[in-house]
Amino acid sequence: MDNKEISQAVIARLPRYFRYLGELKNDGIERISSQELSDIMKVTASQIRQDFNNFGGFGQQGYGYKVEYLYEEIGRILGLDKTHNLIIIGAGNLGQALANYINFERRGFLFLGIFDNNPKLYGMKTRNMEVRPIEEMESFIKENQIDIAVLTIPKSGAVGVAERLVQWGIRGIWNFAHVDLNVPESIQVENVHLSDSLMKLIYNVNRVEDEEA
Repeated sequence: MDNKEISQAVIARLPRYFRYLGELKNDGIERISSQELSDIMKVTASQIRQDFNNFGGFGQQGYGYKVEYLYEEIGRILGLDKTHNLIIIGAGNLGQALANYINFERRGFLFLGIFDNNPKLYGMKTRNMEVRPIEEMESFIKENQIDIAVLTIPKSGAVGVAERLVQWGIRGIWNFAHVDLNVPESIQVENVHLSDSLMKLIYNVNRVEDEEA
């Protein structure tokens, strides 16, 4: 299946399906219909069927979906049947919090190194990783077959670091720096602008308040 033919809106919903199906699996639910899944997730049953049909359907008419099978198949589509080696650039509070979040490892995301340009942080341990100088990144990336880089540094340094990461063979960047990165199309970037998300939340809070008033 060529993921390029599938809309990003569908791809964006897959992790949510995966999360809900994981909860159903843990609760011992073996089978579920699109309507039952719709009631839980607040997504229309037709939308669920359309999304799944992009990947072959998975269900049987009149029977529904096998929860464990669907969970495993969506995990495979998302690439969770493989391990991915990551580094974090930026050993501040956010970088340390991400490094300490153990659920990433359960999904196959292995943080192998953390880097910073502040000499005062060198040697400080976050879980089992020592903070290293950014100057050591190139050799570390090549020696450890790093796939993904996580940027948690100020935007002033993010563009330059991203350009070097591309040169060193990084395939994807999870970008928490508040700047959009201009990288080749072959490099996948997922931007996480925390303030944008908060502003969207505040807009919706205010909208509801205005409607109630």
